[in-house]
Amino acid sequence: MGRFDLYKVDLKSMQQNVQEIEYLLDNRFFADIGGEDIQKGKINTRLTVSKKGGAFDLSFVFAGTVIVPCDRCLDDMDLPIETTAHLIVKFGKDYAEESDEIVVIPEAEGIINLAWFLYEFIVFAIPIKHVHAPGKCNKQMTSKLKKHSAKSEDDESFESDGADDVIITDDGSDDEERTDPRWDALRGLKEE
Repeated sequence: MGRFDLYKVDLKSMQQNVQEIEYLLDNRFFADIGGEDIQKGKINTRLTVSKKGGAFDLSFVFAGTVIVPCDRCLDDMDLPIETTAHLIVKFGKDYAEESDEIVVIPEAEGIINLAWFLYEFIVFAIPIKHVHAPGKCNKQMTSKLKKHSAKSEDDESFESDGADDVIITDDGSDDEERTDPRWDALRGLKEE
């Protein structure tokens, strides 16, 4: 039995119009799939397969937690996942993905392996930015990050060189005599 045989669904020999399947996607699943985004987690997945004419409607419900690196301190963090996904599967001559939600599988086989689809649906549920709650990041890493990050304008040690200190008012005049030559050139174009 192959690593992902558990995730094969035989649509061709489906006896009922509606079938429910449950999966537990654990650390082994994520390790076997070999994706870069998630290496560990525990996700309960409920799949409902509905036969509708010549197509099959696959509805997924995901609930659980994945472990991903924090974008700020790089320590692992638990990220809760609760999402749904939808896939339409049709029979055809060859395998094809017509869109993000429509897949054609060879009618001769009639079997679809959902392993990669399950992984992708979970990855799509992960927010772009994932950081620990305030105060939960690795203290050593946070202090190094502060030490090496650029100083903000609010910082007391921030010193201006005066080059960009011109303030333009609503009427177009500036509050200081000194101006940036780039703005003068643009102002000249506006006056023409």
